Amino acid sequence: MNASNASRDIDTLTEAQLALLVDRFYDRVRVHPTLGPVFNAAIDDWPGHKALLVSFWSSVALGTRSYRGNPMAKHRGLPIHAEHFEHWLDLWQATAAELLPATQAARMVEYATRIGRSLRYGVGVGERTRGLGLPVMDVP
Repeated sequence: MNASNASRDIDTLTEAQLALLVDRFYDRVRVHPTLGPVFNAAIDDWPGHKALLVSFWSSVALGTRSYRGNPMAKHRGLPIHAEHFEHWLDLWQATAAELLPATQAARMVEYATRIGRSLRYGVGVGERTRGLGLPVMDVP
């Protein structure tokens, strides 16, 4: 195996790593003083929710297209505020850094940052004037 293949293998994220990340992250969410009350009130089936979230993150990070759902609709109507997103991202970042190699952790945090920004905008919390981090296309 040459050096470029070895580097690519190190940077390759697996579904097993995603499952561990999701499992550990949501275990921490459940006991978090700010996030726990919101998530615990909204989720009855934690094993099922974690499986759904592994599918979601697999679709995002691995391009599997296995997730079928509408995250925006699921978050609308929940009693969430800007501080919830900040705690969520901080916890995600810490968990990813603990469990994944640095390049994979950075990639997962980048995805989560973009998704969180989009969700904040979609559910109407935080600043609405900030961009979503999406590319701007010039239309002739």
